[in-house]
Amino acid sequence: MEAIEHISYGASVLASGGGGDPYIGKIMAQQAIQQHGPIRLLDSEAFQPHELLLSTGMIGSPTVMVEKIPNGEESIVACQCMEKHLGRTIAGIYPIEAGGINSLLPLATACRLGLPVVDVDGMGRAFPEFQMTTFYLDGINVSTFIIADEKLNTVLVDAIDSHQAEKFARAVTVKMGGAAIFAASPISPTQARNSGIKGTISFMRHIGKRMEQARAARENLVDTLVGLLRGHVLFRGKAIRVNQHSEDGFTRGIAIFTGVDENVGGRFEVLFQNEYLLAKQEEIPLCITPDLIILLDEDTGLPVLAERLSYGMRVVVIGAPADDKWRTSRGIEVCGPGYFNYPDDYKPVEMLAMAPKGAI
Repeated sequence: MEAIEHISYGASVLASGGGGDPYIGKIMAQQAIQQHGPIRLLDSEAFQPHELLLSTGMIGSPTVMVEKIPNGEESIVACQCMEKHLGRTIAGIYPIEAGGINSLLPLATACRLGLPVVDVDGMGRAFPEFQMTTFYLDGINVSTFIIADEKLNTVLVDAIDSHQAEKFARAVTVKMGGAAIFAASPISPTQARNSGIKGTISFMRHIGKRMEQARAARENLVDTLVGLLRGHVLFRGKAIRVNQHSEDGFTRGIAIFTGVDENVGGRFEVLFQNEYLLAKQEEIPLCITPDLIILLDEDTGLPVLAERLSYGMRVVVIGAPADDKWRTSRGIEVCGPGYFNYPDDYKPVEMLAMAPKGAI
């Protein structure tokens, strides 16, 4: 159970504000362990080349999911539908992204199905759309997508590529009330090993464990997390306006902060679509997708997810580099600022953080 707590914390950090509320997934995983026993965590190398690995999780607006809590049967039914559709048996479950409920729900599903969890994911963080995976970067079509709602209605999407699958699956999710559960992205162990981001669950657990140690030892929590992520403190601020709404199966919005402490007098903005995607001071970018933007409650050390942002919150904002696969020209094309119609060109967070004000 302690490991689940650590993973939950690490998932909230790497979620970059999105991925859905990890508390829901944590409770579901803990209940599954109580009923079915411990979860096995395996490397992709532990599977035979012909075996089938599958991801499960939540699709839709995290804001909706706060009130539309899954009952636990959706992912089981979706996995069974996938096995029937493919005519194959699932050998392992993996998270499609590192973030929130989408890191914890796969653990609960695997435990209930008596399957191991694969220590890999397709993002290394959380992104708002499902074609934004390292599998898609490598041209692997993992479009088969099954969506299930709380009434156990299911819809199967089998598109020509993952980008088209995202569009259709998102439209179905809106019709299902704005949030649903999926089983998707069937891959082989070889594809997981070559194209996935390995060790994600282990890293989330390490983040959670190390931060717990830092808290017990009264170490500086921000410095500890910055060190773990090779990150940079972007600013400290108080939320003076938060505009967010659910649209097309996403939580979209902008948060505006006034600077505090060493940043007094500054005005900062964080833009998000499920995940935090752009942080800037006035018109100067501080961190740009695909790099991670993490809002941390400095007193508690707890990450603040986008759907939990509210007026008056005091946060420290951290920028951290994304996995190197996202910093390629193809990675920037798929999930960089141009895709989200932001006017800024991508520059690594370490370059932006070290540049004199107004130099970039």
